[in-house]
Amino acid sequence: MTTDIAAPARAAHRWVYAEMLVFALISLFASFVLAIDAIELAADPNAQFSCDISATISCSKVGLSWQANLLGFPNAYLGLMAEPVVITLAVAGLSGVRFPRWIMLGAQIVYSIGFAFAYWLFFQSYFVIGALCPWCLTVTVATTFVMFSITRINVQDNNFVLTERAHAAVTRWLRIGIDFGLLAIILAGVAAAILSKYL
Repeated sequence: MTTDIAAPARAAHRWVYAEMLVFALISLFASFVLAIDAIELAADPNAQFSCDISATISCSKVGLSWQANLLGFPNAYLGLMAEPVVITLAVAGLSGVRFPRWIMLGAQIVYSIGFAFAYWLFFQSYFVIGALCPWCLTVTVATTFVMFSITRINVQDNNFVLTERAHAAVTRWLRIGIDFGLLAIILAGVAAAILSKYL
């Protein structure tokens, strides 16, 4: 990695990296809580948690489902592995480091998979399990913010190798906040779905 990034670009990225850091820390904390819960559930399937508010808002009900251990271990462990990497990227980015294109594209691919996985789990909880886990929802929301942060940086640095005209157009969309609008729509959709079914 190099540190030869121009000052204007550093300034443009600084708040995006700060947002990435905050939400990666939130996701890491939520993953840590879920990992502890998973250990407790493995020892006692009848364990009750403070987030077991009702039959439909229940961490333990979700934690006991097969979807919560899709790869043969608690999904929370994925967050414990992935989020420290994101935190490292964010801290280095705040320090002015500009990573090679292959690192940022690798982060984009891996986090895109994590983003898709988070929403798959949300839909599984919503439609199949019939219960929602507040800590899982925290991870989903935080993952959404981090996903948009990584994408914004990759677009601004043209790591997707767009044509000059396409890059200028997409960058212009970012300047007027199109990505924030899309982010708001996604989160509003999640909130509306939860409110309409569970509250």
